[in-house]
Amino acid sequence: QVQLVESGGGLVQAGGSLRLSCAASGRTFSSNAMGWFRQAPGKEREFVAAISGRGTITYYADSVKGRFTISRDNAKNTVYLQMNSLKPEDTAVYYCAAGTGITPTRTRYGYGYWGQGTQVTVSS
Repeated sequence: QVQLVESGGGLVQAGGSLRLSCAASGRTFSSNAMGWFRQAPGKEREFVAAISGRGTITYYADSVKGRFTISRDNAKNTVYLQMNSLKPEDTAVYYCAAGTGITPTRTRYGYGYWGQGTQVTVSS
């Protein structure tokens, strides 16, 4: 069993930055790839970024590439999402997810555990 708790969301103006954190507990953190997804009102949950168990492989959605950075600190059992140059279309609830293996994936079906989500709102 893995428990995930996100933090760091909030309201920011367009062009601003936020850093999301996801604290994990319950099993060996470095054994799991980790991912961030988001869901805007009326839309399906979509992939944002993912990182391998040792942090050597990262994937990004095209819409955030060059603006967002995913990282992890296995000593702290925490994964981060640094979000820069935020746009109003980045507004969504952001979810942290723990993968079923060490290799990251872009599909939500590769993740077995989810956090409760944190709201990010970007004003224009």
